[in-house]
Amino acid sequence: MLRSTLVLMLLIFSVSAGAQGFDYSYLQLNYGQIEFDDVDVDGDAFGVSGSFAINPNWHAFAGYEGASLDFSVDATTLAAGVGYNTDLTPAVDLVAQLSYQYVELDAPSVSSIDDSGFGLGVGLRFAASTEIELTAGITYVDFGDGGDDTAFSAGGLYNINDVFSLGLGGSWADNASSYSLAGRFYFGK
Repeated sequence: MLRSTLVLMLLIFSVSAGAQGFDYSYLQLNYGQIEFDDVDVDGDAFGVSGSFAINPNWHAFAGYEGASLDFSVDATTLAAGVGYNTDLTPAVDLVAQLSYQYVELDAPSVSSIDDSGFGLGVGLRFAASTEIELTAGITYVDFGDGGDDTAFSAGGLYNINDVFSLGLGGSWADNASSYSLAGRFYFGK
């Protein structure tokens, strides 16, 4: 119900927003907090990600995140893939992405655990105004023997100028939640 309401609101208000098109060529730096629901473990994460527009409707992307968790546990995640983007209205883009995912956990006196799999994500980018962009999406990752995970995400960016934006975001998966602060540098315009 909440997701349907969000999508409907985005489509209704998109007619009045004046977007100039979305830029899919950028570099982004993140700082975040991760909280696991089933175990009392949380921590800080730093990441870097980027996207490069191959043509107006296709982009390649990659990302790295390193997290320092309670009990001296370190987590590393890597993702790389390709995405398709198309405008639904002048202010709303639909984005679909296919990715390779890798995760590794290191803990003291325990051998490291790693797994890899494939992810599929679908989301919306909404230009609420020339300064504010809102995002929402869902991602499914299948790690094979390590199980699968579904996450919902939402966020916003404030465009300070044509090449730099600041943002806040959140992601809610089956057993974990994360919140992040981001700085994004565009180089495609």
